[in-house]
Amino acid sequence: MKKYCLGISILLLSLCSSVLLADEKLDSDIASLQHEWAKANYATSKDAQEIAFKNLTEQAHQLSEKHAKAPETLIWEGIANAGYAKAKGGLGALKLAEKARDLLLAAEKSNPNALQGSAYTSLGSLYYKVPGWPIGFGDKKKAKVYLEKALQANPNGIDPNFFYADFLSEQDQYKQAIPYYEKALAAAPRAGREDADAGRRAEVETGLKVAKDKQ
Repeated sequence: MKKYCLGISILLLSLCSSVLLADEKLDSDIASLQHEWAKANYATSKDAQEIAFKNLTEQAHQLSEKHAKAPETLIWEGIANAGYAKAKGGLGALKLAEKARDLLLAAEKSNPNALQGSAYTSLGSLYYKVPGWPIGFGDKKKAKVYLEKALQANPNGIDPNFFYADFLSEQDQYKQAIPYYEKALAAAPRAGREDADAGRRAEVETGLKVAKDKQ
């Protein structure tokens, strides 16, 4: 009986170790993708961004396959495709935006709380940035619902507060947007995301200045 229990304990320890290693590898791969996104989004010239994001979508897809479509990788594959759509522009970007939406919806269905509800943030931004019917799937009501879910999941985060502020500004609700811009600026730094934080803070500061000028 003791040998049996010892065998079970060793097996459980082995399984736990494997899970921990898998989680560490996923975290490492996601971190690498995050840095590549920040580089493409904030440190790449406009005329080179389309190629940069195209490469990023391919890298993100490989990670999704490698990690059995973990919600974290689906989120970042969606974000990469959204960036590619923005860089590409025009009607040709709509299929990329639709792909981004579908990936994010799959991530939401798998685990809506993954990466502090980042699927909500990205879906919200897509729904208000993409044109509405009959051109695209944009929907301001859906955008508001998703962005509010993002704030519930991560109320003090820089991204959910920035995108909600930006959404309000696009509706000419500048006065209402200001507190969310300010909260985004007050967000705690994200470990390992210094490059993304620097770029986002610059966007927040620009948005806040415009909102204050137009309120």
